[in-house]
Amino acid sequence: MPVWLRALLFTVVVPGAVAGWIPWRIGGVTTHATAEPSLAHLVGALLLLLGWSGLLWGVVDFARHGRGTPGPYDPPRVLVETGLYRAVRNPMYGCVLMAIAGCGLWTGSGAVGRYLVGVALCFHVMVVAYEEPRLTRVFGERYVAYRARVPRWVPRARQWRDLPQP
Repeated sequence: MPVWLRALLFTVVVPGAVAGWIPWRIGGVTTHATAEPSLAHLVGALLLLLGWSGLLWGVVDFARHGRGTPGPYDPPRVLVETGLYRAVRNPMYGCVLMAIAGCGLWTGSGAVGRYLVGVALCFHVMVVAYEEPRLTRVFGERYVAYRARVPRWVPRARQWRDLPQP
């Protein structure tokens, strides 16, 4: 099966559930479609759009440049340092969190906010306990150098400008 199809299937199933179906289910069915849009709805819609766009950008970079998928069973074979990965080491996780936050604002659900905090904690533990040690073993000094210059979660203001193009 081609890498782009494997990446698409993983994205539909895992982030599709974590940042799509589950928060919408938690937030409940709302009447926002017929209600007058509020600032929260507009910000929520923007976060949803940015979150899913960034997530899909990362998936494409994994497939195109890394020759793998976001799934741990089919990871990239090459360290991905392009696109959003120039500014932050975990952009897909950040984008999933952004989409969940957008859903919380759109639905006005505090329960989605609590879900967001739980997912963020799970992501952090997974990155620190599993992904970073694994990437260090697989990619060695190249990942160590990448980790030293690119922040884990929040991009630095100068990050895009200072990094050389790969």
